[in-house]
Amino acid sequence: MKLVFCGTPLFAVATLEAVLAADHSIELVLTQPDRTAGRGLAPQISAVKQAALRRGLPLLQPEKIKQNLALREQLEALAPDAILVVAYGRIIPDWMLALPRFGCINLHGSLLPKYRGAAPIQWAIAKGETVTGVTTMRLNAGLDTGPMLLAQALPIAPEETAEDLFESLAEKGATLMVQTLAGLEDGSVSPVEQDHAGATLAPILTREDGRMDFRLTAAESLNRWRGFQPWPGAFTTLRGKKLIVSRMAVAEVSCPPNELLVDHARLFAGCADSALELLEVQMEGKKRMPASEFLRGFQLASGERVGE
Repeated sequence: MKLVFCGTPLFAVATLEAVLAADHSIELVLTQPDRTAGRGLAPQISAVKQAALRRGLPLLQPEKIKQNLALREQLEALAPDAILVVAYGRIIPDWMLALPRFGCINLHGSLLPKYRGAAPIQWAIAKGETVTGVTTMRLNAGLDTGPMLLAQALPIAPEETAEDLFESLAEKGATLMVQTLAGLEDGSVSPVEQDHAGATLAPILTREDGRMDFRLTAAESLNRWRGFQPWPGAFTTLRGKKLIVSRMAVAEVSCPPNELLVDHARLFAGCADSALELLEVQMEGKKRMPASEFLRGFQLASGERVGE
C-alpha cells in the first residue's frame, strides 16, 4: 500500500519499522514539531522523526492540521491508500479522515472500548487490570469511538509497570498493524462497531494523579504507582515537604491510614486495609535513597503522618 504515517513517541516507531519491513511504501511521515526541554531548553526531536531521518523518509512537522491548506493539497496529491495514526498527539480533521480509501487506521493501546483516551496503557495498570492489549481501528470524529478492525490481548504481569508494558504493546501493535493492512487489502478484515455501553475513559495524566491517597487499599496504591511510571510516579507530603516514593510494596502490617510505622530499618505507611512498605524514597531537595538510609538521617518516629 501507499501510506502516510502519523506518530510521535517511541511507541510508534515499532509500527513504522514493521510497515516498511512488510514492503509498504511510506510516502510521508507526520510528527509533532520539535520541542524544547531540559535546563538548557535544547530542541528535542521525536523518536518518530529520528526513525524517519534514519530511513530517509519524507517528513513534515505541522503545528496545525485542520486549516492547513498546503498539507491538505499535498496529501490529496499523494492519494494514500491509508493514513496510519499511532500516538500522534493531534486530532485528525474530517477532511483527512475522508481522504484515504481504507481510512485513517489507528493503533490504540487497549482492548477497546475499554480505556479510550490519551493514557490507556497507564490507566489499565493503575486500575488493576490483569489483561490488556492493542486494537486497530478506523478513526472517526469521536474519541476512540471508531469501528474496530483487529485486536490482540496481552497479560499484565503482577510486577509490570507502564514503562514495561509500553515496550510489549508497541511490538504487539506493530505486528497487528501489518496484519490489519493485509486484511484490508485482501478483504478478510472488516470494521466492527464498538460496544459503546462498555466504554471506559483513560484521560491524559496530570501531576496530581501521582499524589498518593491513603484511603485506598495498599494494592490500589501500588497499582497506581506501577501505572504511573515513569511519570507522574507517586508522591505525598511529610512535615510539609514533598516525599517521592520511588519503590513500594504491599505489606501485611496493621497501621492506620496516613500514619507511618517505623520498624528498625523499615518504613511503612498505613492504607485503608493494611500498609505499604516504602522501600525507596526521595525527600524534597534530597537524593533518592533506600528507606533504611532515609531513616538513619531523618529521625522519623512511628505515628508521624503523611499526606496531610
